[in-house]
Amino acid sequence: MAMERLRVEFTTEPFDLDEAPAHAVVAREVIQGAGLDAVDVGPFGNTAEGRAEAVLSAVDALLRRTLEAGATRVSLQVNVIGKGGE
Repeated sequence: MAMERLRVEFTTEPFDLDEAPAHAVVAREVIQGAGLDAVDVGPFGNTAEGRAEAVLSAVDALLRRTLEAGATRVSLQVNVIGKGGE
């Protein structure tokens, strides 16, 4: 992969508006610890962008760890947002 930059948008379910479920906390930890740029986490959706390899590694960890932490659904979208130094 020619060093594309990717953006990932994701949500984990089930939702709980009163208290962040364990899978949501794990998702936040994974994304914030992945060395990505422009991380934005919130109750209804999360986005992050960075180098392709970093985003793909984060998505792998995100899926594995949130499902282990009780997520029953993970919705995500990955977009190519640039190549090289763009």
